[in-house]
Amino acid sequence: MAAQTSPREPGQTPPESGKTPGQASGKTLGQSSEKTLGQSSGKTSGQASGQAAPGPVKRDKTHYLYLFVVIAVLLGITLGFVAPDFAVELKPIGTGFVNLIKMMISPIIFCTIVLGVGSVRKAAKVGAVGGLALGYFLLMSTVALAIGLLVGNILEPGSGLHLTTDAAKAGQGEAAGASESTEEFPLGIIPTSMMSAFTQGEVLQTLLIALLVGFALQAMGKTGEPILRGIGHVQRLVFRVLAMIMWAAPVGAFGAIAAVIGETGIDALKSLAVIMIGFYTTCLLFVVVVLGTILRLVAGVNLFLLLKYLAREFLLILSTSSSESALPRLIAKMEHAGVSKPVVGITVPTGYSFNLDGTAIYLTMASLFIAEAMGEPLSLGQQVSLLLFMIVASKGAAGVTGAGLATLAGGLQSHRPELVDGVGLIVGIDRFMSEARAMTNFAGNAVATVLVGTWTKEIDRDRMHEVLAGRLPFDERTLLNDSHGGPAADEDEPVDGPGERVALSKQASADSDAGADAGVGAGAGSGVGAGAGAGVGGQRTAKV
Repeated sequence: MAAQTSPREPGQTPPESGKTPGQASGKTLGQSSEKTLGQSSGKTSGQASGQAAPGPVKRDKTHYLYLFVVIAVLLGITLGFVAPDFAVELKPIGTGFVNLIKMMISPIIFCTIVLGVGSVRKAAKVGAVGGLALGYFLLMSTVALAIGLLVGNILEPGSGLHLTTDAAKAGQGEAAGASESTEEFPLGIIPTSMMSAFTQGEVLQTLLIALLVGFALQAMGKTGEPILRGIGHVQRLVFRVLAMIMWAAPVGAFGAIAAVIGETGIDALKSLAVIMIGFYTTCLLFVVVVLGTILRLVAGVNLFLLLKYLAREFLLILSTSSSESALPRLIAKMEHAGVSKPVVGITVPTGYSFNLDGTAIYLTMASLFIAEAMGEPLSLGQQVSLLLFMIVASKGAAGVTGAGLATLAGGLQSHRPELVDGVGLIVGIDRFMSEARAMTNFAGNAVATVLVGTWTKEIDRDRMHEVLAGRLPFDERTLLNDSHGGPAADEDEPVDGPGERVALSKQASADSDAGADAGVGAGAGSGVGAGAGAGVGGQRTAKV
């Protein structure tokens, strides 16, 4: 029978007598299992026991991946200008990569929310998180819309432009495609079946199903823990698949950016440069001044450190023009940074539908631009009315294919039908403006997650500062949060989710209790060999 260390309850110190050299570190099986997960010290069970020699550290090769993405983007831009017709033909490559990412969004959201909600024993905590998040989203959307109106009045970017027949037809087409989706948005939150939310890739439908399942497991108590453990394993599998897909990012980025440049052309960029530059500048100032100030005052976090931590996600968004492509990685990184699963699981998916700061700025700026270009500038009263209307319209952006542009057309169709034709003026540059919208939306949701975590006291501040300082790097190989551990987990070493921590710790403690006396006897009488064996055995048992 393999030697084992004596059992201990959490916090119990090992006996002083009978120590072998292998037990000299004073770490027992029970203590090792307690340290395996959920501690900010970043120690894994192997490190806690101090017995097994550390394996070779695998070099993180993912920095080469993102270097290739940068190179691919530059090559795509060059090809778009040099051979625009050929570049347009590459659009399916970019679309295919984005679709690969999108197919992972629903299972990741489901697993994250179920694990987060199911492991919380008080439903009121989940309600508090959701209420704070929605209140913050409404406030920031209103601020973003107001800023868009202010900048639009100052720049007057539509002056001197004229509406052509082709542009008018394009605007009418966008309005026709958007109106039905915008009206059906509230009902679209409810799926037609349990599985349709996953097959159709609807974020809010997946969110609803996950909340219901999470609350059900919460009510089941201990009997629901095996299901939570199973979902934890599924989450690890999904993130592994996502990590594999990310290696196709350079190819997808090349095809996507080349097609955008080829479709737009240099002439369209020149003619609409004022609104493009104004919009990018406004989004930048909103993120740095508004979001940065709130983040510093409320959470004490430096915005630039947070943006640096999320730099690879911004690169991914820049190359695909879609903030959804970075949603799974945002969930993983926010958990790694110390924000609890319930907060991340509720705030991030909800924010992708209700906290679209970049889209809000775009809606009011573009509306003023179109009104001026058509020779029908809006009065102050009309602008206030438009602001109130767009507060509601912007919440339907996630339910509309094409998001910002389609929502703009649908909003004008309902509020100012005579301006709908003018939407065609900016169809040509919408993909470039989509870049700024997506990055601003992403930054807004990252900041919102930290703020909601701070308000609900569901954030590990010390860990957050350690991660942002670069002392606790994110595991790019697995895209998994190692349960607030430090180094990346070994390839064959599972990392337990929050729903498993208590159960696994208790199981490991029970296993050690079963061999208590044998463990002490073997440890005391066997010297170095028995001590070392107990250390290794303790590690394995603690992980179950």
